[in-house]
Amino acid sequence: MSAGSTGEGHLLARNSNFRSLMISSTVGVLGNAVAAVALPVIAAVELEASNFAVATLAGMTFLPWLLFGLVIGTWVDRLPRRPVMLWALAVRIATLALLPLGFWLGFLSTPLLFGAAFTAGLASVFFQLADAAMVQQAVTPDELMEGNGLITGAGAAADAAGRSVAGWLAGAAGGSNALIVQLVASVVSLLALQRLDVKEIVQPQSRPHILREMRDGLRYTFSTAPLRAILLNAALWNLGGNIAASLLVVLVLRTLGESEVWLGLLLAAASVGGAIGGTTAHWMGKHFGSGPLWRWSMVPGVFGYASLLVLAPGWGMLWGVIGLFVMGASVAWNIVVGTSFRQRVCPPDMMGRLGAASRMVSWGMLALASLLAGVLAETIGIREAVLVGVVIACLAPLVALLGPLRGIRRLEDLVEVPAPGRLDVAENL
Repeated sequence: MSAGSTGEGHLLARNSNFRSLMISSTVGVLGNAVAAVALPVIAAVELEASNFAVATLAGMTFLPWLLFGLVIGTWVDRLPRRPVMLWALAVRIATLALLPLGFWLGFLSTPLLFGAAFTAGLASVFFQLADAAMVQQAVTPDELMEGNGLITGAGAAADAAGRSVAGWLAGAAGGSNALIVQLVASVVSLLALQRLDVKEIVQPQSRPHILREMRDGLRYTFSTAPLRAILLNAALWNLGGNIAASLLVVLVLRTLGESEVWLGLLLAAASVGGAIGGTTAHWMGKHFGSGPLWRWSMVPGVFGYASLLVLAPGWGMLWGVIGLFVMGASVAWNIVVGTSFRQRVCPPDMMGRLGAASRMVSWGMLALASLLAGVLAETIGIREAVLVGVVIACLAPLVALLGPLRGIRRLEDLVEVPAPGRLDVAENL
C-alpha cells in the first residue's frame, strides 16, 4: 500500500496521495472541459473559420498522441512522474494564456489557435501518461477499480460543470474570455500536485536504447488477446464517435442555428452520464462481472450518438441531451474496466509505454476522426458525416461481443500479461 494510505475507510479518506491525484485530475478536467467548448467557439464565432477548420481543430489536441505518444511514454518511464506533471501543467497554462491575450490585444488568428491547441495537447500527453503511472503507484491493485471509478466519475461531473459554464460564458463573454476559467483550474491542479508524496518506481540509470524501449512498449501493448481486444474496441469507438463529436459545434451553431447554451447542455449531458457511469462502474463490475460490463457497455453508447441524427431546433434538442447522457455513461463503464485491467497487470516501469502505445492507437484515432469529419462535412454534408461516424462506432461493440473476451466474466481473473519476450497462457486466450 502507498505511503499515503492507512488501510481503513473510504479510499479518499484513507489515502492522501490518491486524494491529491483526484483533486488535481478533477479540477484539471473542469478546465479542459471549458477549453473543449471555448476553442471551437473561438474558431466558429470569433474567427469565422470554415466548417473544415472547426471540425479539425478538435483533433489538434490529440494529434501529439499519434505523432509523439510512444516516445513521450518512454521518457515518462525514465523520469520521476511528479515533476513531469508539474512542468506539463506550467506549459499548458502559458500556452492557453496566449489566446485571451491575443483576443484582447488584437493578434488572435486561426494559425495561433491551431498552434496553441497542438502545444496544449502535447503537454497533456506528458501529464496524462505520468498521471496514469502515479495512480497505479498510489493505490493497491485491489483498489484500482474503486480508484478509477472515483476519478472517472468525479472527472465526468467536473466535465459536465465545465461544459455547462463554458457554454454560458462563451455566449455571454466570448470563447477567448471563457478560457480564463481553464487557466485558473490549471493553477489549482498544479497546487494540488505539490502535496503528492509517492515513492516512485523509476528505471535505473543503466537503460537500453530508447528505440529498444519503444519497441518493447509496442510489443507489450499487443502481446495478449485481452490487451489487443480492449485496444481495438477503443480505437473503433474513438474513430466513429469522434467523427460525430467533432461536428457537434457546426451542427448546433450553424445547421440548427441554436446557441452556445444548447451546445454546452449537450456536452454537459454526456459528462453527467459519464459521472454516473464512473461512480457506478465498481458496483456494476462486482454484481455483473467486469467482462459483461465491458462487452455490453458500448451498445447503448451507439444509440446515444445516433440521437444526433434526429436533433431539431427548440425542444428537439432534448433528444440529443438524452442520447449523449446515455453515451457518456456507456463510455465511462468501458473506460473504467479497460483502464483498471491494464493498470492491474502492467509492471510500473512499463506503465508509461503501455499507456503511450495504447493511446497512440486509440487517441490517435481521435485526431484522424476530426480530420475525416472535416472532409466529410465539406463533401457530403454535416448530418451525413455524423451518420458515417455512427456506423463506424457500431463496430466497437461488435469487437467486444464477438471477440476473444466474449466468454470472460471477470477480466481481473485472467492470467497476468507477460513481460516482453515471455510467452504466457494469456497469449492463447
